[in-house]
Amino acid sequence: MATPILSDLRKAFPKAHITAMCRAPICELLKEDPEIDELFCFSKASGFGRRSEKRNIIEKLRQGKYDLGILLTHSFSSAWWFWQGKIARRLGYECNGRKLLLTDSIPLPNNIQNQHLVVTYKMLLQLVGIPMSETPPRLYLAAPEIEEAKTLLKQQGVPPGAIIVGINPGATYGSAKCWLPERFREVAERLLKDPDTYLVFFGDQATSSLVREISQGFTSRVVNLAGTTSLRQLASLISLCDVLLTNDSGPMHIADALSTPIVALFGSTSEVVTGPYRSGTVIHKHVDCSPCYQRTCPIDFRCMKRIEADEVYGAIQKIISVKRSKLHITAS
Repeated sequence: MATPILSDLRKAFPKAHITAMCRAPICELLKEDPEIDELFCFSKASGFGRRSEKRNIIEKLRQGKYDLGILLTHSFSSAWWFWQGKIARRLGYECNGRKLLLTDSIPLPNNIQNQHLVVTYKMLLQLVGIPMSETPPRLYLAAPEIEEAKTLLKQQGVPPGAIIVGINPGATYGSAKCWLPERFREVAERLLKDPDTYLVFFGDQATSSLVREISQGFTSRVVNLAGTTSLRQLASLISLCDVLLTNDSGPMHIADALSTPIVALFGSTSEVVTGPYRSGTVIHKHVDCSPCYQRTCPIDFRCMKRIEADEVYGAIQKIISVKRSKLHITAS
């Protein structure tokens, strides 16, 4: 969701040297990005390594001799790093007691809970005279990465030309963001009634057991890649999917940035703030307690329980039908 900032900065400052500073391993997603000159990956260590890591971050910033630093994060620590790193001009939102560490700042928007996070990021650029743009999120993949993903799917038994439905049943931040596993499985069972449809399950190590629970016992037309891919492999595979069924999650935003059609299920969070920015089918029942932003539901999980398998299956089939009709027109 921060990638439009890179595009807008490059357009405004075509000759500038732009460094994207990003935590590992998320920084992998910015490799191959033509809008940046340098990628600064860092990690937030804990315990005894924490002080050393802070010194390394600050030293790296000082070596860069940056004229301008833009903080999309809201943390005090990031503003402190920029200040200690002697970045000449430091832009960011006034929050968490960090105003004195910034040279240019604005208050958080009054309607921050009613606008997309991409818009909130873009508002900061007005401090350097860059107007609000329509630039969407985007990611860049190299041709060999795409070919590698195609080869992997072929090795897993997915033939060229098959309908590929990606399924991401997990999400970070807690179970409140996740639809019921048995309903993911019910949708999968119905999709597999079409012999041309193949399912590819995604997830990280933390959600691999959940994915195994949902996907076990199916036919050979189901591929479980949970916990086996890097972020760039994940992005390449998502780019090959005809549709991705997902909770509010990182893979959802990857799909959005790659223009892969999405069916996104929301409950405890707001699609207005963190939904697909480009387009996508969002299913959200808007019960009276949603969005609550809780990690786990303290009551009866009504926001997700009211999303029925029939509705989700129908949304996926609608997207698949559109693709098939386009293929038919091309063949004609």
